[in-house]
Amino acid sequence: MRVFGIDCGTEFTGYGVVRVDETARNPKLLHCAAGTIRLKKKETTPQRLAQVYAELTALIELHQPDAVAIEEVFFSANAKSALKLGQVRGVAMLAAANCGRPVFEYAPLSIKSAVVGYGLAAKEQVQFMVTRLLEMDGAFDSPDAADALAIAICHIHTAQSAPVARKSGR
Repeated sequence: MRVFGIDCGTEFTGYGVVRVDETARNPKLLHCAAGTIRLKKKETTPQRLAQVYAELTALIELHQPDAVAIEEVFFSANAKSALKLGQVRGVAMLAAANCGRPVFEYAPLSIKSAVVGYGLAAKEQVQFMVTRLLEMDGAFDSPDAADALAIAICHIHTAQSAPVARKSGR
């Protein structure tokens, strides 16, 4: 199984690809790719959304994942920020759907629980566990890339332990 995780953001959108090596005695998580789509503040919202769509589409086509996992929207005190984030999430889901990939959504607490074992873990704890689980030596391109890898790991753990993970649109 190969999973493409996306951590949506209005300035930085992280992505990460994780696969399971099932040829090993114990199935092992392997880091395939991770990075960050950096959006320019000077560009208009439609230009920024077009950039996210184009880059995610190219990356999904390149990595050919079995599934795409995205963090669910969390409620913010700032409605304007939540709406902008929702636009990026919609574009990410559209890119995955147009590439023919199923999309799964996970709550932040579920992601942290799957990676760290504690739903209220700090970002640093999540990053530390991602590096341990994927046996990575180096630092991440950005915290958003680390979060995207965590989202992908969450989907893998959920898909392995549950008959059906929560698919978007159900």
